[in-house]
Amino acid sequence: MATPTSLPATFVAGNVLTAAQMNDLRGAFRILQVVTATYATQTGTTSATYATTGLTANITPSATSSKLLIACHMPCAISATGTIGGLRLVQTISGSDTTLGTWAYALGIEAGTSTNMYGGQTILYEASPNTTSATTITLHSARTAGAGIFYTNTASQTATLALFEVSA
Repeated sequence: MATPTSLPATFVAGNVLTAAQMNDLRGAFRILQVVTATYATQTGTTSATYATTGLTANITPSATSSKLLIACHMPCAISATGTIGGLRLVQTISGSDTTLGTWAYALGIEAGTSTNMYGGQTILYEASPNTTSATTITLHSARTAGAGIFYTNTASQTATLALFEVSA
């Protein structure tokens, strides 16, 4: 399969490509499958231990060389000054969890500012699961500082998670 960095010498401007050459080009870095999930139930936590928000999606990569592009948006809120919340992406393959990334300051309020701050966190992440086994991606949350509540899916807004399998 051709890649943009190693195109054959016949692939030059002005040449008409054969059907086989066109298929080679289509195979490089294309989206093989897309899985989406939504979750709209508000949850709140005062725990410093990361736990699931309920937003989760499952994908089975078609090749071990595939990459996963993960796009996620989570509406968030904080109930009190000095409170900070965090989000974490967790990958589960065959019962084994791996933390992909942690955003410890997804939303926070400085001491002395107003309470009940609303916002959201958008995450774009590339993962290399290196498997063709079923893979689960889950978003977790925790209160990382302060004494208030860190809410996800505030006012029952909809959180979204999209998994894109990209050929390598």
